[in-house]
Amino acid sequence: MTAELVRGQNHPLSQSRLEIRISAGTPVVAAAALGDENGRIHGVEWVAHPGAPTHPGLEVSRQAAADHRLAVDLDAMTDAVHRVSVLLALPAPGGGPVRFGAVAAPFVAVTGLDGSEIASYTITGLEAESAVVALELYRRQGAWKVRAVGQGYAGGLADLLTDQGLPEAVQLAGIINEAVVRGLARSVQAPPPRPADGDRSRQPAAPAVGPDQGGTAPQGAPGPVPPSYGGQPAGGPGQTGPQPSYGGTGTADPSATTGGPIDYSHPGRRNSAPPPPPTAPPAQPGQPAQPVAGDATGWSMEERLYNQVWGMFEDLARTTAAYRSAVDFAESRMDKELEQALSDPRSRIGGQGDATREAARARHAHLVDQAREVLDRDLVQLVAEADVVEPALPPAFARWDNPVWHAYRVPMETPMALRLGDLRLPEADRISIPMLLRLPLERGLWIDSGRADPIDGSFTDSHDMRRLAMETAVAHAARLLAVHPAGEFTVHVIDPAGSGAQPLAPLTGTGVLAAPPAQGAAGVTEVLGRLTQRVDLVQMALRGGAPDALPPGFDTSQQLLIVNDFPHGFDDRAVNQLRYLADEGPSVGVHLMMVADREESAAYGPLLDPLWRSLLRLTPVPDDHLADPWVGHAWTYEPPLVPPGSQVLHQVLTQVAAARRSWDR
Repeated sequence: MTAELVRGQNHPLSQSRLEIRISAGTPVVAAAALGDENGRIHGVEWVAHPGAPTHPGLEVSRQAAADHRLAVDLDAMTDAVHRVSVLLALPAPGGGPVRFGAVAAPFVAVTGLDGSEIASYTITGLEAESAVVALELYRRQGAWKVRAVGQGYAGGLADLLTDQGLPEAVQLAGIINEAVVRGLARSVQAPPPRPADGDRSRQPAAPAVGPDQGGTAPQGAPGPVPPSYGGQPAGGPGQTGPQPSYGGTGTADPSATTGGPIDYSHPGRRNSAPPPPPTAPPAQPGQPAQPVAGDATGWSMEERLYNQVWGMFEDLARTTAAYRSAVDFAESRMDKELEQALSDPRSRIGGQGDATREAARARHAHLVDQAREVLDRDLVQLVAEADVVEPALPPAFARWDNPVWHAYRVPMETPMALRLGDLRLPEADRISIPMLLRLPLERGLWIDSGRADPIDGSFTDSHDMRRLAMETAVAHAARLLAVHPAGEFTVHVIDPAGSGAQPLAPLTGTGVLAAPPAQGAAGVTEVLGRLTQRVDLVQMALRGGAPDALPPGFDTSQQLLIVNDFPHGFDDRAVNQLRYLADEGPSVGVHLMMVADREESAAYGPLLDPLWRSLLRLTPVPDDHLADPWVGHAWTYEPPLVPPGSQVLHQVLTQVAAARRSWDR
């Protein structure tokens, strides 16, 4: 039975290996501080945080997230540790909430490895505080207990750590905030949370890490609602009718002409639960249930598949985290046993010492084999699910080698998401997860053409890297053009030196670009000036509450600017305009795709650091630089390459160009 604690209450712990689960409803930073019997932190190395997430017997998340799972092994704590304090803080950088009083009360639960709750605590009563000691695990007379604390600090992490007796509190708080910024820059953005009635219905993939393994993924909102340029969904909170959506398509209400009753609710709103997922065929006795494509809730097959892919993504992240945690525990236990054996002079030599060491290694191998068996069982289920999901994906979610592209037709509606590549983990090389990002894109893209350390150990010179980076950018742009209705997505290109002419041939040859690639400093100035003015006009119209006041003939489609060879051809004014587009453009339908080597712009120093951080970095070759939003694993990203010799890109772009010409008439 779960003990629901109130502030100051404690509860005994009967297990030594625990998980601390945190649910905050908004991204928070989770850390853990180790203290002596007086609760004092002896140094920065006694704090596990996103910049240094592991400590003997303790592991915390590597980035800010709305949900966390902290792994604790009390038996692996040193004798000097008598207290483990769980710390939560709102991220200092970014535009999120700055006090806990403005968000839902954080919930913290201490669970066993099977997911059963031992104790829980809802942290209420917070107002101006931006950091809080949620709870603490403490040792008293050889036994461990958990106590609900709920002590908040308006001064953030610096004040909290200072109160814990850490002399380097301010410096450590800065290190943690910088680690959070880096983590957010490399993290694949999770879909927005859905209402409770839209939870994903899937069987758990990894019972070893808790019964909610397959059902906690934050999924996309039901019913894709066309977003307005103001950054809020049409018909969002406080709205009583549909809001304008530039580049969207409107549908007249038939009752307005037939005399029937008028429905004033927004057509994108759903007031009832989505239909249940399709039912899997009954399994044979003794056999696991067969996976089904679309085995998730949603209003359409597209949304079901999207939610299912993100559920598979989370399942793989969490089951791998459980495996890694088990391996770390096995290694920690073996090291402790070997250390104890070596500390006894009688066991250092002779047969007794050898037997002790061999027994420790055998127990380590047994624990690792058990963990691998659980992981392999989960991977079998995920691989089987991927085998049925991949062929069922629509063009926006499918790889270029999927046969669905051979039946491609220009769509009538914009999809809810787009595939930007695939993600893999080294422990699970049998399965790749489609990297799906919601549309419209909330961040610009950076195709890194700099030097890389390929996973396969191959060497690619700088010239080939630039070519591959531009080909990757073209493939992304072609997919964006292909998944939007005719006339609702426009692509511009800046290629100051003309070095991207060959990779750009699929775009220029089919005529899908708004204009030929801009070259030279004059071309850079003209394109940036035009798009900057566009952002200003739309922002002024929205802020003034007069979106219909835009100039006649104003192109309301989404805009994409591809920039090659940055910073060649850019003066200081152009650099500032580029930063402005990266920051302000996505909210008004202007998106940026940089093809650049960061080292070539090193002369600008830290001036461009915010630009690079604001963009989602992708690579033209496989690279393990992206993180998931739940655990923070380093995932190997694989770009969406067109199969060699395939004409699919040319065929798709030809249809896009023909549809655009028909639409322009």
